[in-house]
Parts: sequence; structure tokens; C-alpha cells
Amino acid sequence: MRSWGDLPQDITERMTAEAILEQTDMAVVVADRFSNILYWNPFAERLFGKSGKPTAKDSLANLGMADKDRPVAGELARHVLRGGVWEGTFDVIRGDGTMVYVRAQAVPMRHPSGSVSGIVLTAREAMRSNEREKDRIGLLERIGERLAGSLYLEETLDRVADVLVPQFADHCFIELFEGNRLIRKVSRHAHGWQPPADAWKGVGDEINYPPGHYAESALRYQETVLVEDFSQVSFPATSEAAARVCAEVGITSAIAAPLCARGEVLGLLYLALSNLSDRSSHHYDSFDRDLVGAIATRVALAVDNALLFEEERHTAESFQKHLLPRDFPEFDGLQVAAWYYPAAPLPSRGQGIQTQVGGDWYDVIPLSAGRVGIVIGDVEGRGAKAAAIMGQLRAALRAFATDDKPPADILTKLDEWTRIVVEPERDEYGADVSSPPIVTCLYMVYDAWSRQLSYANAGHAPPLLIVDGTVQELDISEVGHPLGVRAKGMHADLVYKEETRTLPPGATLLLYTDGLVDRRPPRDADGTPMSDDDALRTLCDTLAKVANEPVERIAEAASRAIPGEIDDDMAILVVRSVDDDLEFEERTFPAQPIMVGEARRMAAEAFASWQVPEERAELACLLVSEVVTNVVLHAANSNVPRRALVLDGPPLPFDESWDTWDFPGADDEVVGDKEFTLRLRRGKKSIWVEVFDQDLRLPRIRSAGENDEGGRGLYLVDQLAARWGSRPTRDGKAVWFEINISGH
Repeated sequence: MRSWGDLPQDITERMTAEAILEQTDMAVVVADRFSNILYWNPFAERLFGKSGKPTAKDSLANLGMADKDRPVAGELARHVLRGGVWEGTFDVIRGDGTMVYVRAQAVPMRHPSGSVSGIVLTAREAMRSNEREKDRIGLLERIGERLAGSLYLEETLDRVADVLVPQFADHCFIELFEGNRLIRKVSRHAHGWQPPADAWKGVGDEINYPPGHYAESALRYQETVLVEDFSQVSFPATSEAAARVCAEVGITSAIAAPLCARGEVLGLLYLALSNLSDRSSHHYDSFDRDLVGAIATRVALAVDNALLFEEERHTAESFQKHLLPRDFPEFDGLQVAAWYYPAAPLPSRGQGIQTQVGGDWYDVIPLSAGRVGIVIGDVEGRGAKAAAIMGQLRAALRAFATDDKPPADILTKLDEWTRIVVEPERDEYGADVSSPPIVTCLYMVYDAWSRQLSYANAGHAPPLLIVDGTVQELDISEVGHPLGVRAKGMHADLVYKEETRTLPPGATLLLYTDGLVDRRPPRDADGTPMSDDDALRTLCDTLAKVANEPVERIAEAASRAIPGEIDDDMAILVVRSVDDDLEFEERTFPAQPIMVGEARRMAAEAFASWQVPEERAELACLLVSEVVTNVVLHAANSNVPRRALVLDGPPLPFDESWDTWDFPGADDEVVGDKEFTLRLRRGKKSIWVEVFDQDLRLPRIRSAGENDEGGRGLYLVDQLAARWGSRPTRDGKAVWFEINISGH
């Protein structure tokens, strides 16, 4: 009695490997490392149309694969010899001319030592319909992946064409409606073929399908139209040249599918087969029509989303850019260039409009007597809220800057304003839980005549200073807290400090927000983002190469210096001091009425030497007389003591530990002879006049009566000058006005 597993001797003798392979209903082919075939079983002989044992001439490359599939043999061998498993399909042409569709799998054949010594290929005839269904599913999946990977219209359409050509079509057109006009957006052809000029319409051209054309029917009836074989039917051509090219290239079959979304026809997807590619079939069928209809539905939704996204992006960018200065006036002694870049979202993130705009801003503000305010700032966060706060901050800073106060004072006022810009929020107990925005800001004032740069910093990155090809950060020793985050009990005067330095001729400053150096790696690159130190070093190296270029070129080079995609919106402001010194005259006079004529004579001589037109010079001299007269009269009538301290009552006890100030003594002169200083400046289009005195009271226009002898001087200045104003100084005040050299 035999136990389980015991076989008769005759069966055991027949269970050799070769005997089993000869009876297996599957082709088995064994090749060495050089793809030379060593063995095939009887089923492989029938499947591949071979006879007899393999010879030295037989290899995987001449196993019978169709010419278009010959590269498969090389790919198969390379993959398997590296230890991988290859699986795929290919056409086999037998010796009798018949063709069979083969599904194969190749695995490495290993030596007992573990090394790959050959290739084992197993194959059988594949049901073409099943493989076709798999190809359709795979095509839809790839289309879906490509469509989900982009929010931009052009990129979305290009990705669709890349998937369809040449795998599913030899020609692909995608056309979209712009109003009532159908515009071609994509024109893609297999193997890089391009139609002759003036034959088929190109990208950007308007398309007009004649009545009765299958594409016109697809749009009119909103149905996918199949033309299975052009040799059996005829349609009106769009033009004689187009019909001639269709015949030359051998158009055999076509499908036109409307792109419909939300009940509207957005455009048309057109696919065609021709003799450009060697295919098993050059004709579409009803299954292909249904597949293209499904593809068109997905494409239409993606196009609709892309159009909505681009509309929102355009709205947001327009909103952002209109909050920023679009053009700057021409400044004397200063060249200016500014660039703003909204951040582009990663398509896979799908964050949409919130990643497009932010709170970065810049500004260059004309101040008194040709001085210029320079601003760069960044509101934390992104989106419409950050942009709205930025717009309010910029407007507030411009208003504060017109007071002509020092930069530290301007930031102090802006810090207070930042705390009230947000609407009050209260918790359930009524307590104020408002959270002011966090804002970094750098405010600078530049005087082109003295080349003096004053600045105060509220937590912003220092600008880069370019001098004689050397790039380094501007030395800022006093960096205050960002606006809106000052600790309680600490006044802003203790936070923001002013610093001053003189810029050499030709010096360039590059002010920027953190979006310039904070980049994310490119989509097709692996790795971590560049560190801040490396990014800054790269930026400096780039700027050093373009240090002598125009400011516009420097701004452009800076925007492209750091590799990667912009992760945050970015503002760049480049300012450069000119090489030439600007003309000016300055003189101090005693505050006496007789000096009014001397001041006017000085102004007349200066204007004549500067070749100011006579009419403009006379007007400026008239206003010099009015302003100087106003200063002399008020200085003579002023009884306000200067630099004097009067204490009533008995003397206070003195303790040497007290902090003391250097007050003048009883015998010191309280007020010396009062003086005023006249400063004249010559610009390209204007002249500026400034009068400095020691009186703290700022002038104002008053209404003079009919019989009043005075009170009309400032009125004349206001009516005749292009601009005028006054500002406090450390020692008193300055009254200034501007006269245009040309014009009325």
C-alpha cells in the first residue's frame, strides 16, 4: 500500500523539467546574458512561428517582434539583467505573415551563487480587447493625474495633448471660445510633424468650421462625433489648403468632442489618426468615441477650473498691484527700480487664490526740498486680508511721511496705528482679544544734495549695499521690534532708533522682502531648500556680477538669483545715488530786516549761475523775499526764550547722585543774535528754497483784512509755488517751497 504522495515509477520518470515544459500551455523562452536564445518549448514554437531547436542566430531581438516593438527587446534585457521583472505586450509577426498579440513576463535566471546568468521569458497570446480596455483605463488615469497637477490653463491643455499624442492620436487640437470666437489653444502632432504654413490654423488663430462639418455638428448638438473612415464619407473642408494637407498626411479617422461644463460649451477637443504612425489599426470605433467623450468631460471640468482660477488670480494680482505704486516720478540724484512678484502656488497643494497675494509693499515718497522717503515692508501672512492691511499701512505711512519727521518718529506713529487697524475682537467675557498684524518695515530718508541717508528699522532684513562691485549688508545696529508686537510698558521711542550715514557716489541699495530668499525647491528637483546664509551668499554673488548695470537690470537679476519656486510674494526696490554732485548754495544771515535784500541778491546770483529762466528766477526771488521777511518779522517779535531755564522760589537741595543736564548758568546769555539760513537747491526740473530759523512755531496762512499791511506773504507763496510747506528741525523749523523751472 502506497502512502500519500507516492507516485508510480512510470509517472516519476516522466516528471522531468523538460517534459513539463514541453506540455505546458504557455511559451517559455530561455536566453543568456547576451539575449541569445538557448531554449524554447513547443508552445513557444507555435506562438512565435518557429520550428526546431534554437540556433546561434536566434535572439530575443529576432523572436518575431514587429518593427515598432523592436526596442522592447533591449528594454526587457536591460531591466531583467539588473535583477528586475519586466511585463508588457507586443505584436509578433510569424513566418507565415500572420500577426499575434503577445502578453509576456520576463524574470532573471540566477546562478547558484546569486548572480544573474540569463533571462526567462514566459508568454501567451493576449486577448486584444482586454488589453485595449486596460489601455483605456490607464489613459483615463494618466489624463486625470495630469489634469489634477495644474491650475494654469495653458499648462493644463499642454498636459492633455502630451498624453494623447502619439499614444491615442496622431493629431490633437484643443480650441476654446473667447466670447463668440473659437480660438485654437493647442496644436500637437505625432513625431514632431508640423503642417505647412497657411494650411492648418495655428495656435492663437480663430477657427471657423463650415456648416455640415463634423466638428461644427459636435459643437451645435453638444455630442461627440465619430468619423470612423474618411474613405467612406465626405465633409466640407475648412479650406482647400487644409483639405490638400489632410490628403497628403493621410487622415483616416477622427473624433470631435465638445468641452461642456456647467451647461456651457467651452470649446472642442479634436483627435485624428493618420499615416504618421505605424499602428495596428488606423481607425477609431464606437468604443474610442465613448472614451474620448469621457476624456472631454474631464478636460472640460479642468478647463473650467483653470479659467475660474485665472480670473481670480488676475483679480487678486490687479488688486495687489494697484495698491502698490505703478510708476515713480523722476527724482533728482536718485535712480529707482521696483519689482513685485506674487507667489505661484504648487499645483498639488490646491490652495488657490490665498497663495497669490500678500502683504509685501514698497514705496518711494517725495518729501520737502527734493528729499525722498524710501520704504520696504512686509505684513505677516498672505491672502486678501494681508493685502488689505498692506494698503492701509502704505497710505498711513505716506500721510505720516508728509510731516517730514525723522524716520524713528514715523515708525513710532506707524506702530501705534498698526495696533488700531484691526477691528476689535472680544471673548465671551468681553475682554479685548484683538491681534494686531505683525509687520516688518524699513523707512529711510535720502537727501541727494548732502548724500545723507537716515533710517530706522522695525524688524526688517537689512538692505544690501553695492559699492564699487562689493556687496554687503547695510550696517544697522539698532533694529527695533516689528510693528504691532511692542511689549506693554515700553514706549515706541525706546524701540525705534535713527541712524545716519553718507552714501558714496554711485552707491546702490537693494531693499527686499523675505520672499526673495525663501524659495521652495523646484517641482522636478529633490532636496531641501537652500539655507538663509547660502541664499544670501548666492544673492550677493549675483549682484556683484551686475553691480554696474542699470537699476532695472539689478532688480531683474536679484529676482532670478535664488533657485527654486517663489514660496511667498516678493518685493524688490533698488535705488542708486548718482555720481555727479547736485548744485546748491547755502548762507546764514542775521535775522534783521536789512538782510532780506541780501538774501534776495544771493538767490538771484545763484539762479543766474544755474541758468534758470529769467521769469522763473524772478518768481523765485519774489517768494524768497516773502519767506525771509516772514521769518525776520516773527524772529524779531518772538519773546520765547531759547536754551534758558528759570526756577522760581528757593533753590532745590542738590544731591550729587542726581542725573543733571547742562543748563546755562545765571550769567550765561539766554538768547544770542537770532539768525536764519537760506538754502537753495537746483534740480533737473525744479529749484527748492529752504529758510531755517530757531523759532519752533510753524507758519500758517491767515486771512488778511482790507486795511492790513501784512498777512499776505504765505498766501502768495501758496498761490505761486508748485509746492510749499514747513517741517520741524532739531533747532527750530524750516520753511520751504518749490518752483518749476519750466512751465507756468
